[in-house]
Amino acid sequence: MRAPEDFDAFYKDARERLLLQAYALTGDLPAARAAVRDAFIVAWHHWRKVSRIEDPETSVRPHAWAHAQRRHTARVWHRDKSLDPEVGATLDALGKLGVAQRKMLLLTTLTTGSLAEIAREAGLPRDEAERELQTATARYALLRDVESTQVRETFEPLRTQVAGARWPRATIIRRAGAARRRTHTSLGVLGTVAALAISGFVVTQGGTVRPTLTDPAQQQTLASPSPVSAPSAELTSDDLLGADQVTRLAPDRTWFEERTSELTAGAEGTLAPCRQGRFADPEGGQAFVRRFGTEPEKKKPDLTALQISELSVSETAAKRAFRTSAAWYAGCMDQRMQLLSTAALDHVGDQADLFVLRSWKAPVSTLVVGVARTGHVVTTTLSRSKGLDSIDREAPAQLLAAAVNALCGSPGTGTCAGPPKISDIAPLAIGDAPGMISEVDLPPVTVVSKPWVGTQVRKAVANYAASGCARARFAVDDMSNALTRSFVIPNATLPAEFGITQTVGTLPRKRAQEWIDAVRDRIAVCVEKRLGTSVTRVENRSSDTEDITVWHLTTEITDQRSVHYLMAVLRNGTAVSQLGFIPTQKVRMRPGAFLALSERALDRLRRMPEPGSGGI
Repeated sequence: MRAPEDFDAFYKDARERLLLQAYALTGDLPAARAAVRDAFIVAWHHWRKVSRIEDPETSVRPHAWAHAQRRHTARVWHRDKSLDPEVGATLDALGKLGVAQRKMLLLTTLTTGSLAEIAREAGLPRDEAERELQTATARYALLRDVESTQVRETFEPLRTQVAGARWPRATIIRRAGAARRRTHTSLGVLGTVAALAISGFVVTQGGTVRPTLTDPAQQQTLASPSPVSAPSAELTSDDLLGADQVTRLAPDRTWFEERTSELTAGAEGTLAPCRQGRFADPEGGQAFVRRFGTEPEKKKPDLTALQISELSVSETAAKRAFRTSAAWYAGCMDQRMQLLSTAALDHVGDQADLFVLRSWKAPVSTLVVGVARTGHVVTTTLSRSKGLDSIDREAPAQLLAAAVNALCGSPGTGTCAGPPKISDIAPLAIGDAPGMISEVDLPPVTVVSKPWVGTQVRKAVANYAASGCARARFAVDDMSNALTRSFVIPNATLPAEFGITQTVGTLPRKRAQEWIDAVRDRIAVCVEKRLGTSVTRVENRSSDTEDITVWHLTTEITDQRSVHYLMAVLRNGTAVSQLGFIPTQKVRMRPGAFLALSERALDRLRRMPEPGSGGI
C-alpha cells in the first residue's frame, strides 16, 4: 500500500476539482461538498486498489457524482439570492440537459481525459458518446446564449463559487475510511458465517456442534466492531457481477462486459423486458445496470445477460421494491411474452424468486430472470437466449446467488447466498382477478403473430365458456365470486367465435366436487345424445384437493362444416372453473399447449377467495 502521505497529497490536489464538477452536476454546493468528502472516505477504504490506478481521480469521481445526485435538492440555486447571475445562468442551462448529456459536457470541459476515456467513464460506446457530446454542447450553447467555442468560459465563474470551501483534515478522512473498512470487515465475517450456516457447513468439535466461533469477549467485539457509527449504506458499480462470473451461464462461450451505467432518469432507453418503470424504488439511492454479451459463434444461439441493482433507504422500502420487481415479471405486459414457470430460491439473500419467460416475437427467445433482496438492496439478473433450446434454471439461479454475494457484507445488505435450492411455486398473484388466467399465461397460435388481448373481467351472469355438452352453470344460488373473461386477437381477421374464455366461481367444498362430477357426467353421455358430436378425453386427474379434466370436442354443424374446441373443467379446493378454446382450421395452439394452459388455470384458482367472501 502506498503511504498515507500519498493519499493526503491526492486529497488536497483533487478535492476542489471534484467539488467543482459535482456542483456543476447538481447546483447544490452543500450536497456536492458532502459527496466529495464521502467519496474520499471510500477512496481511503479502497486505497490499496485505488492507488494503483494511473489516475485515481477517475475512481473517486463516479462515487462523488453519484453521492451528489442522491443528496441534492432540485434547483436549489434558485433560493440563493446572493448567487452570481452568471453562475445561476450556467446552472440553469445545465439543469435543462439530460443527465447523460450533462455528464458528457462536464467530463469534456472540466477534466483532461481523452474522448475514449470519457466515453468509458460515462459508460457509453465512443460513437454514442460523441453524439451525446455534440447534442449537449449545441443545446447548452443555445440555452446559455453563447457560441459553442465559448462554452468552456461559462464554467469559470463556478470556480469562484467553490473556492475557499472548508474541508476536513486528511487525517480525519483517513480515520473515517479506516472505521469504514473495519465495519465492512466485521459485516463480511458475519455474512460469511451466515452463508456457511445456510449452505449446511458447520464447525464441529468432539462430535458436537460448536455454538459460536469465538469466546464471549470476541463475540462482543464482533457485535460492536467500533465505537464509530457505521457508515451509511451505499452501492457502487464495484458491487456488480463481472464477466468472469457470468460465464457460468455458458462456460463454453466468451463473455464480455458491454456497458455499465447509473440507473438515472434519461440515462438510457428500455432497461430490460417486462420492466414497467426505470426504478422499482423511485425514492431509493444509487442504482446501476450492467450488460453482458458473448462473442458470436456459428450454429450457436445469441446469448446476453444483464444485472440491475437498486439501493433503498430502508429494508421496508426494499421489500416493496422486491415485490414491484417480481410483479413486473410475474405479470409481464410485453406483447407475446409468456410466463413458463415460477420458482422460489432458498438460501439466496433474504428473498429470491426465479421466472422463466418466452418471447414469441421473432426471433423467439427464452428469458430466465432472478430477483433477490439482501437487506436494503434488490438485484435482478436476466439471461436471454435465442431459440427453443431446453431451459436451464440451475446456472441462472447460481448467477443470482453470485450477485447477492457480490453485494453481501457491505453496509445496507443482509443475508448472503449459499447453494441455491429451486422450488417450483404457483404463479404470483397478478391483476384485478388473480384467480383467473391472464395474457401472460397464454401460448401462441399458429400463423398469427399478433398478441392476445383480454376483455374486462365481469360478473358471470352467463357462462360464456360453456359448451353444448357441458352446460356448466355458474349462476346458481350457492355460487359466489363468479367471474368471466375472454381473450381474442384483434385485427387478425379471425372468425367471431375464435378465442379463449374462462369462467370461475367458488362453492362450498362438497358442492364444488359435485359441480365437477356433474359436468364430467354430462360430457360422458354427450356422444350418445348428440349425433355428430365426438369427444376425446385428453387429461383426467382427481384428488381431495383438486380436479382437472380436459376434452377435445368436435360438433358437425353441416355436412361441410364442423366446430372444434378444447374444454377443461377445474377445481382447486372450493374454486371451480371452465376453460374453453375455439380454434380455426389454420389458427390453433401447438400440441400440448392447451393442456399446459389448463394446468396454469388450475394453479391460479388457488388465489380465488373463499365462498361467500363478498367477491374479488
